[in-house]
Parts: sequence; structure tokens; C-alpha cells
Amino acid sequence: MNDFERISYEMEGHVAIVTIRRAEARNALDNLANIELGKAFDHFASDDDAWVAIITGEGDKAFCAGNDMKARARGDQLTQDKWSGGFGGLAKRHDLFKPVIGAANGSALGGGFEILLACDIVIAADHARFGLPEVKFGQLAGAGGAHRVPRALPWQQAMGLLLTGRSMAAQEAANYGFVNEVVPHSELMSAARRWASEIVENSPLAVRATKETAMCGLARPLSEVIDHSFPGRDALRASDDFLEGPRAFAEKRKPQWKGK
Repeated sequence: MNDFERISYEMEGHVAIVTIRRAEARNALDNLANIELGKAFDHFASDDDAWVAIITGEGDKAFCAGNDMKARARGDQLTQDKWSGGFGGLAKRHDLFKPVIGAANGSALGGGFEILLACDIVIAADHARFGLPEVKFGQLAGAGGAHRVPRALPWQQAMGLLLTGRSMAAQEAANYGFVNEVVPHSELMSAARRWASEIVENSPLAVRATKETAMCGLARPLSEVIDHSFPGRDALRASDDFLEGPRAFAEKRKPQWKGK
């Protein structure tokens, strides 16, 4: 995964670090960047040794400024059929049950915020800002923002953000529940890695089964899903890890997860 031009993909143990490397464009995504992020998350999804991903941006100004409007103004051709997983490789990736942590190193507006809304955990630098300003430019937050915000907030709070297009500071985003932790920029990646390491300590199959159950059950009545077994749960119960957890507990030792 070393032939990317717009991003980088690195492995640290079981953690994949995906970095948008377009600081000169506030990490806005042009066509190639979207294609590369799709390929990166395809690889993450299929790699048995990759248990958690962290996505961040280069520099300290912006996590991602959304669509590269200058590229669009130049008439650069968009090939969204090649954007695996949708905008940023994540906005439409509904079958990824491995956890993804967003590390907001700066402002995340428009599509940048929509990438973070598709993450499971978000850590923010204290100077970061978040918002969906599309209505200010006659556009729609169509990469999931208009759907995910009302699912995360009470209706009036969601509409207050979506219909004004205003941005909010990191701490306000944390108060809303969009952000898990706010830290100084210098501590951002260490905080993201700390969250990732806490997840990696757990059975990867149990983590994936938990995310799958939560995601797939969210849009269905509780009475239908409370006893429903999704595929990840079945795979977990048939795995060595399902026995290793209780065995390690009884033997008072740290579990040795195999992920199978």
C-alpha cells in the first residue's frame, strides 16, 4: 500500500493509520483522493491482521475540507463509480464492522465532517471545527450528513446545525456527542492510538460482532433484534476466541486472541 499519491496507509501492529496528505489544499478530496481512500479501506476491510483503523489529515489546519471545489471548477472528471465506500472511502461503506477512529487534526467541514460522522469514535484537536455548510453554497450534505446528524441528535438540534450551515468548535461538538475526546493538537495521535490500543486488547471477532449488531439493529424494532443473531455473532460463537476469553479469565492471564 505504498503507491498512493494523495494519502498514506501504514500499519502499526493491528492498527492501520490512514492519512490524507493534501495539506496544501486543506486536505480536500479530489477524484484521485477518493479513489485512493476507497482502495485503502478495501484493503483494511480484507486484511485479517488489521483490527482497527485511524483516519486523520496532514498538518494542523484541516482534517478535510470536503470536496476539492477548485478541482471541480477546473472540470476534473468525477468517477464516483470508482469511489469504493463512497466519499472518503467511508460515507457509504455500510458493511465494515471493524472499528474506525477519526482523528480530527483541524477543521472538518462538509464532506470532511461526513467522513467523521461515518467513524465509530472521534478524537479532536482542541482547535478543530465541525460543520455542514452546504446550504450556504446551494448544496446538500449528501454524503450522509443530512441523514446521520438527525440520527445522532434530537430533531431541533440537528436542524439547527443543518439548516444554518454554521460550524461549531471541538468542545461544542463533544457536548453534542459527535466527539469522544478533545485534546491539544500535539496529543491527538497519541490519544487516537490509546483508544485503538484499548480496542485491540479485546477479541477482534467480539468487537466486530458488537459493531455489526449495533449497526444492523439500529434501524429495526428492538423486539426484532433483541434475540436476533447476526453473522458476526455466529462467527464469534464458533471461534477459538469465544473459548479463549473464559479460559483466560479462569486462568487469570491475558487472553491470546487469534481472531478466528
